[in-house]
Amino acid sequence: MSGEQDRLRAFGISLGHEFADPSLLLRALTHASFDEGRGQVQDNERLEFLGDRVLGLLAARHLFLDDKTAAEGQMARRLNALVRKEACARAARRADIGSMLRLSKAEEKNGGRTKTSILGDACEAVMAALYLDGGMDAAAHFFKTFWGDELDDKGQYKDPKSALQEWAQSQGLGLPEYKETDRSGPDHSPVFTICVTVGPHTATANAGSKQSAERDAAIALLAKVTP
Repeated sequence: MSGEQDRLRAFGISLGHEFADPSLLLRALTHASFDEGRGQVQDNERLEFLGDRVLGLLAARHLFLDDKTAAEGQMARRLNALVRKEACARAARRADIGSMLRLSKAEEKNGGRTKTSILGDACEAVMAALYLDGGMDAAAHFFKTFWGDELDDKGQYKDPKSALQEWAQSQGLGLPEYKETDRSGPDHSPVFTICVTVGPHTATANAGSKQSAERDAAIALLAKVTP
């Protein structure tokens, strides 16, 4: 077995599953840019489609069983928070998926390993690969392991910018201020860096849209100032 195969096998085990078909995991980690338009390598877009549905079912099942008093509207809002691209990207970072991605040289140079959109898509693709190779149990183990912070922290179910505003007002600190401090990458795929300030507290985040970067910055600041 080659070093690359060993690394892929070890990574699968770190996700909680030893793949019978490692090519599924390799495909899940292959971004569309990797083939550079040659059409010779399968990318992860089809797996992403399936993984999105697997994630939705697992998240819905968790919410249904976790709080037997929650109304349909409450569960719907929580589901949206659990399956949105930013939540998938955070799970991908916990699983260290970025280090294993196969990207084109250009995408790598543009920070593709840390982009919320690419990480979120790859996370869904990995979930599909786990489902196809190991069934729902393998996908569920991944979900429980790497969505742990999202599942444990009910505050994540609320819009983090609203939650930060409520906290700031409760502390008499006024409204949070969001400022764009940097923009990098090409025009068709920019990365925005946003700094949020509340009184003496600050946090920074970057993402492929200002809205996502502001949301992630709010999450980062909430993590600093709340138990």
